[in-house]
Amino acid sequence: MIIIFWISIFLVVYTFVGYGFLLFLLVKIKRFFSQPYVFKTDEPLPTVTILVAAYNEEDIIEEKIANTLSLNYPKDKIQVIFITDGSSDATSDRIRLHHEVLLLHENLRGGKMAAIKRAIPYILHEITIFTDANTFLNRDAIVELVKHYQNPKVGCVAGEKRILVEETADASSAGEGFYWKYESLLKKWDYELYSGVGAAGELFSIRTALYVPVESDTIIDDHMIAMRIAEKGYVIAYEPNAYAIETASADIKEELKRKIRIAAGGIQSVLRLKKSANPFYNPLFAFQYISHRVLRWTITPFLLILVFILNAAIAFNTNCLFYQGLFILQVLFYVLSLVGLYFESKNIRIKSLFIPYYFCVMNYAVLAGIVRYYKKNQSAAWEKSKRK
Repeated sequence: MIIIFWISIFLVVYTFVGYGFLLFLLVKIKRFFSQPYVFKTDEPLPTVTILVAAYNEEDIIEEKIANTLSLNYPKDKIQVIFITDGSSDATSDRIRLHHEVLLLHENLRGGKMAAIKRAIPYILHEITIFTDANTFLNRDAIVELVKHYQNPKVGCVAGEKRILVEETADASSAGEGFYWKYESLLKKWDYELYSGVGAAGELFSIRTALYVPVESDTIIDDHMIAMRIAEKGYVIAYEPNAYAIETASADIKEELKRKIRIAAGGIQSVLRLKKSANPFYNPLFAFQYISHRVLRWTITPFLLILVFILNAAIAFNTNCLFYQGLFILQVLFYVLSLVGLYFESKNIRIKSLFIPYYFCVMNYAVLAGIVRYYKKNQSAAWEKSKRK
């Protein structure tokens, strides 16, 4: 029992904290032996296609178009495509007013991946940039992304996702903001060591010629598109100076809905990306993928439950103060999470409680997402989360 307990607690700590420390150490060691790739400033810019899949975004679509058309990039090297399949509001009508944009629309709602697949034949340029309709890019985002394609090993470049967090933020905002800051740091080190292990749909790009068709029922399309390119032997780069800004989920319920969907897509991708987790194909990439993604999306939430149960059994069946103290700390952590839940429902903002609360919500979402996926209750169609 004690052996299983310590193996479980090691995997939990490694997943959420240990991998970050190990990754930082490996990157430090690598810096002694190799220099980062040097980009040329006089290299001709490639042609790019910006692809935006939008579903019922009439309230924000004008701002998205304005943001897209104002990006700092030669106008003769940009193609802009908006695809609005299934939208039933005025999104398509508003896009039609902008002749600089190619609009693709049909009434059938097949999900984001189906929409993207339908748009692929219309793409004319070397680099395809994917971005969500409810996010806004910094002015130099495209320039920062495409410089990485000077390196022939790079097949995909992920931008950074930034969450707007106000001083009076609730748990959903503060927790989501903290999570993405930590994720961004891991992505930076992942790429510096070898390669990123996925991309966020808010902003990422690929060499158009490397696009691999992804199943239409894919739940997290951005991750699968990027990883299929990595499975062909290319690197996923990460560029924090190209970023997409969006507001946080409207509340913790909306954030939970989004997390459950991602978790269902996570277990789906783990089952499909067998080559990525195969250490005999690419040992370093498999190490990064398993450490950063697979553990979070599979066993770690179950291990949290197992650690609690085993710790309780050991504490009550021995007189060891260490195990008893450890159990008390676990109980305290989950009590603080419940207090955070209560305060959230009463709109009381105590930031010290946001992290344990958000941590528990995040892991509950993984459990719920796995159940939903195996019950086949998760559609690939858009499930819009309300945002602030």
